[in-house]
Amino acid sequence: MTKPKVLISDKMDPNAARIFEERGCDVDVITGENAEELAARIGEYHGLAIRSSTTVTPAILDAATNLRVIGRAGIGVDNVDIPYASGKGVVVMNTPFGNSITTAEHAIAMTMAVARMIPAANARTQNGEWPKKDFMGVEVTGKTVGLIGAGNIGSIFASRAQGLKMKVIAYDPFLTEDRAVEMGVEKVDLDTLLSRADFVSLHTPLTDQTRNILSRERLENAKPGIRIVNCARGGLIDEAALKDCLESGQVAGAALDVFAQEPAKENALFGAPNFICTPHLGASTTEAQVNVALQVAEQMADYLVNGGVTNALNMPSLSAEEAPKLKPYMALAEKLGSLVGQLAHGNLTKISIEREGAASELNGKPITGAVLAGFMRRYSDTVNMVNAPYLAKERGLEVSEIRQVRDGAYNTLIRVSVETDQGTRSVAGTLFGKEAPRLVEIFGIGIEADLDGHMLYVVNDDKPGFIGRIGTLLGDHGINIGTFNLGRRDAGGEAVLLLSLDDAPSADLVAEAEKVDGVKMVTALGF
Repeated sequence: MTKPKVLISDKMDPNAARIFEERGCDVDVITGENAEELAARIGEYHGLAIRSSTTVTPAILDAATNLRVIGRAGIGVDNVDIPYASGKGVVVMNTPFGNSITTAEHAIAMTMAVARMIPAANARTQNGEWPKKDFMGVEVTGKTVGLIGAGNIGSIFASRAQGLKMKVIAYDPFLTEDRAVEMGVEKVDLDTLLSRADFVSLHTPLTDQTRNILSRERLENAKPGIRIVNCARGGLIDEAALKDCLESGQVAGAALDVFAQEPAKENALFGAPNFICTPHLGASTTEAQVNVALQVAEQMADYLVNGGVTNALNMPSLSAEEAPKLKPYMALAEKLGSLVGQLAHGNLTKISIEREGAASELNGKPITGAVLAGFMRRYSDTVNMVNAPYLAKERGLEVSEIRQVRDGAYNTLIRVSVETDQGTRSVAGTLFGKEAPRLVEIFGIGIEADLDGHMLYVVNDDKPGFIGRIGTLLGDHGINIGTFNLGRRDAGGEAVLLLSLDDAPSADLVAEAEKVDGVKMVTALGF
């Protein structure tokens, strides 16, 4: 088996390369290349490990014909076109917890610095002045700090702020009342936060909803004398408005580690009163850099070697421990999705995946992804578990998951049903010996069959002599039958015949089979 090949394109701890090698990957460390050089090189790699210097554009993804995973050593993935990567079937991972403490500590340091105007006081003191009267700061003890975003980093910041005897209020649409109580913070809406807070610290990702969340209007209507800290993402604050508010005194101070455009070698805020900044240092500690490098290497290697998915932004998580147990179920699910995709005709509007028995106790997201990967191959030959949900959504296909805990005829069962303008069609399968996928029902007719290789699906009238006529036709075309699988609704009624063949049936053979007496439908299948 060929080893997965990984490219590390940004500088990171050298132990990351060691982890890749120890876990069964070949790795190259080539940093500092421009976009054209990376695009020319990327085609041979299965994994790409990056930090913030590499920007993964559609052009690079188009050239990455073997790429399966991108790993960002850090939280922010602004430098990766995730929708385009998803469409290409590439998993995008980050390491959201490796630099959480470091970033929260930097925000605390910036809070203290802006409260006491430390950078300006330091500069003037080292310039030979003694400007003691010019730097009257404020205490943080007893002050109210408002969190915009109360996730992992925000919660760490809150605990540190509480240690400084600050009162913490928080705005986060996803913050529950129970979680707020657990954190010891008061949950408020954004306008209330800005009207009450002495300090504001931002800890939210940059999205369409959060871009310029501190707009000119909100800054002008905030509590006079507010101080603002942003160590999260650039673009969360209207920088021109912030400059005006600093100059007017509406905002008493601001400390930014991030900017809308980086590197920020020029910015309107530079030189504004009581404005301090750092060059995106939130994650810049020795401990954090080691942590995120090792974590991204572990995550990517687990995916490339074992199929485990951790901290993926465009695919359900699947631990390395779960992967071996789920592997046969996902193989069954993909085959069932492929079968119903090849057989169901008409305008498809909905697909449902039902898990019964032992299958109901498993992580259902990977099983659903596998079904969709098999099903969506009717539309694309480059589909996989990553891009299949996106392709389904593009086509307006409604996807539902059903978990049945009841006992059925089989210890474990997966049923895939599709709704079309011609009615509902469903297929079902199980595992024999806990590993071997087996079809057990097709469109309401019981049948047991492997789904593998070249196959021929025939719907016919259950009449004597039919099997012989089909066998003779295949023999005339020089095609050998591997297995013969039969099922019927009632004696003398509608029956199905599922044949595995040593060679793919030609269009001419299918056309001739459709003319055989008693045949209602013939479809060539491939798995």
